[in-house]
Amino acid sequence: MNLWLFIAVMAGATYLLRVTPLVALRKRITNRWFLSFLHYVPYVVLTAMTVPAILFATSSVLSGAAALIVAIILAKRGASLMLVALGAALTVVVVEALIVWWP
Repeated sequence: MNLWLFIAVMAGATYLLRVTPLVALRKRITNRWFLSFLHYVPYVVLTAMTVPAILFATSSVLSGAAALIVAIILAKRGASLMLVALGAALTVVVVEALIVWWP
């Protein structure tokens, strides 16, 4: 019985979060600052979910941070997604090896 109650409460909360902006903002948004803010929300949410996962997916935060830096540099230089992923993975392997073998 509790499971169905939890599902119903979560469905209601999700529904309210999705319906509230539709009801509150009926006319077209013309404020340039607010439009700019809404434009960047998906990127901020994706970053907030991805960066902690990158940093804590390895056995050391240092190797995750190094991989993130390498991935950003490769992506900024226009490398393909496969090259960025391989570069980040190789960075993790190298940094983890250096951490283990460093005296």
